[in-house]
Amino acid sequence: KSTLLLCINLFETPISGEIIYDGQNVVCKHVNAPWYRSRVGMVFQSFNLLPRYSALENVALPMVYAGIPRAERERRATQALESVGLADRMEHKPAEMSGGQRQRVAVARALINNPSIILADEPTGNLDTKTSIEIMRLFEEIYKQGNTVIVVTHEEDIALHARRIIKLRDGKIESDTQNPHPAMEI
Repeated sequence: KSTLLLCINLFETPISGEIIYDGQNVVCKHVNAPWYRSRVGMVFQSFNLLPRYSALENVALPMVYAGIPRAERERRATQALESVGLADRMEHKPAEMSGGQRQRVAVARALINNPSIILADEPTGNLDTKTSIEIMRLFEEIYKQGNTVIVVTHEEDIALHARRIIKLRDGKIESDTQNPHPAMEI
């Protein structure tokens, strides 16, 4: 399941199949295409934050690689952290934050380039129940803004938040169902 997300994000190349985005096979022709990569944001289970960087610096990092000027990076990173409720934690390093706060920084970083697709790999796996619900509410807001949100989870209660649940077993689709009563609309 995690490998699938890595393939969708083009961090891994699939052995077979296609990834079609906007009518184009991004695996075949456009593996390193910036136009595609800027449309996908990834939230990792282990947060993947740089320990020596502040929350603001961690969120701004993807914009460094995109060549965005420093003042614009700081402005957008500040807005992103405010949008996930971390206006008061911008200068804190990951070790100075709770797991939920670190996950919010990871979500803000995934959103920084305004992607249309958010991929989340076990985003609540290291969090308590209350914080997990808060993170899922954050994904609900992202979905309501018109983004596609794909969440990989082993937790049934987290999966029940989704409108569509696809179960994979041994690399194959075991079931694909619509959830008529999602806990949240993501």
